[in-house]
Amino acid sequence: MFTLKKSLWLVLLMSIAASSCKKDTTEPDDNELITTVRLKFTEAGTTLATTFEYKDPDGDGGAAPTKFDKVSLKKGATYSFAIEVLNESTSPASDITQEIASKADEHLFNYASTPVGLVTFTITDKDSKNLPVGLKANVVAATTAGTGKLKVQLRHQPGTKNGTLTPGSDDINLDFDLEVK
Repeated sequence: MFTLKKSLWLVLLMSIAASSCKKDTTEPDDNELITTVRLKFTEAGTTLATTFEYKDPDGDGGAAPTKFDKVSLKKGATYSFAIEVLNESTSPASDITQEIASKADEHLFNYASTPVGLVTFTITDKDSKNLPVGLKANVVAATTAGTGKLKVQLRHQPGTKNGTLTPGSDDINLDFDLEVK
C-alpha cells in the first residue's frame, strides 16, 4: 500500500512537471513592413479631398524614399482626415490599414506639428478599450500662415498599449514638410 501511494504521488508530480515545461509556441507580433503612406485631408463642408504621399519601395533603411510630398493646407480650414498604409513590396500590395484596424488594441498613431499648433489633430477612432487609434481624425489648420513639420508616427504596442507613446516600437516615424497658407 505504501509503495502504491508513493508511486501515485510520483506519477502526479511528473505529470505536473511535464505540463509546466511546454514551450511557448506563440510567435512574436512583429512590426509591419510599410512602403507607402497616404494622408487624405477632406475639407469640411466640401468633397474636396487632397492626398499627400510617402513612398519607400524597400521599406525603412536601404534606398531613399522615392516620394515624400509636402503637406499643404489652407489656413483656418477644418478637415476630416484618414490615413492609408500599404506594403507595396508584395504583389498584390498588402493593405496594412486593414490589419491595423483589426488589431487596433496594438496600434496608436500620433500626429504632431512643429511648431506646435500649426495643425491640430483630434483622433476620432477608438479601440476596444476606448483608447485612440488614429486611422481617422479631425484636423484644424492654424489661422495664420506658417511652415514646419508634421510628424506621423505609428506605435506598435502589442500587449502594452495604454494610450501613450511610451510602450512599443515604431512602425512609422515620418516628418513631412508642412505648409499652412
